[in-house]
Amino acid sequence: MIKITTDSTCDLPDALLQENDITVVPLGIVKGEKLYRDGVDIHPADIAAHVDAGGDITTTNAVNAADYYDLFSRLLEKYDAVIHINLGAEFSCCYQNAQIAAAELPEVYVVDSANLTVGIGEMALRAARSAQAGKTPAEIVAELEDLRTRAEVSFVMERLDYMKKGGRCSTVTAIGANLLKLRPCVEVIDGKMSVTKKYRGSMERVVAEFLHDRLDGRTDIDTERVWLVDSAFGPELADAAREVLQEDERFGRILEGKTGCTIFSHCGPNTLGLVIFRKS
Repeated sequence: MIKITTDSTCDLPDALLQENDITVVPLGIVKGEKLYRDGVDIHPADIAAHVDAGGDITTTNAVNAADYYDLFSRLLEKYDAVIHINLGAEFSCCYQNAQIAAAELPEVYVVDSANLTVGIGEMALRAARSAQAGKTPAEIVAELEDLRTRAEVSFVMERLDYMKKGGRCSTVTAIGANLLKLRPCVEVIDGKMSVTKKYRGSMERVVAEFLHDRLDGRTDIDTERVWLVDSAFGPELADAAREVLQEDERFGRILEGKTGCTIFSHCGPNTLGLVIFRKS
């Protein structure tokens, strides 16, 4: 019996987590000098209300090695092995902390997803399916290490004030982008975030252009499933994106997720992400 665990940055819907028996470890969220647990006692709407009222942007705390050790040791009382899939090591020290804990225990395997949001989530789902199919930990880890090299995680953002407040872009950049209505496209490349293009206009229009840029003419995409993830509080962004994917007609399943507090703390509301995987 192999247990799959991951971080709250996976942004998977609760139904999929329960269906696949995946345990999520919440990262810490600091708001007003108080520490909360992502998705447990704080949610994106709480962060948005705090920021809109003039509060400082929330910051994120990595899961510490002691908490990972407690979780892994408890799970090993029931399972033969634990495979933990972390937020990319370039984004947080969660991966290093999980490795420290795993080094003290038998049959705990820690995987650096090199990804964000449902890019991590899809890896966890595939690991769970492989575990249910009876594959060994070594086989599952090898599959995950291959899968992360084929992941494409990208997103477009409506606003930069959250990144500005969090120190990830300058005030000048944020003001300039807002005045020109520029919507940056950010891609995860080699485990790091890079701005690769800037769009202009309404988010519904930008989302359509963004998705066409990412998908049109591509023959190297695994079309079995595609992921959308957004941080909006209304349905408009997801509806606009879903319409583009449905018109594309290539994808067997269109899966959707909502960003949790960790991702929301950096991107803010009205961000739309796409996660696809290239063929092996």
